[in-house]
Amino acid sequence: MRIIIAALFMLLTMQSIAQSKNEKAIRRILDTQTESWNRGDLENFMNGYWENDSLMFIGKSGITYGYTNTLNNYKKGYPDTTAMGKLSFNIITVKRLSRKYYHVVGKWHLKRSIGDLSGHYTLLFEKVKGNWVVIADHSS
Repeated sequence: MRIIIAALFMLLTMQSIAQSKNEKAIRRILDTQTESWNRGDLENFMNGYWENDSLMFIGKSGITYGYTNTLNNYKKGYPDTTAMGKLSFNIITVKRLSRKYYHVVGKWHLKRSIGDLSGHYTLLFEKVKGNWVVIADHSS
């Protein structure tokens, strides 16, 4: 009986460590995106997204599919560092859906000389080829 209890404890501990490791990796991606944005570097900001035509971004203009289309929309909407301002994320929840998927909800804020912007976001992360990437983003 002790062996079974010890094995269950070990299994739960290992699962918790793996979940913690994945959550930390996802939080690092969001931190890196913030740093890239605040340098005015949209290309590096986009490294957190899935570089695929099936990437889905939902914003005020509706649904956009594809990595390149999403990047182009960011470039059009934020043509310079004045428009981009300084980004901050406030993560509200990071929820594991399965070994391969995480759901993240939070708030974003742009501090800008031309007027601040803010809203909320919902991100779906998938582990693709060993890396966590955003496969769906709904920001408002």
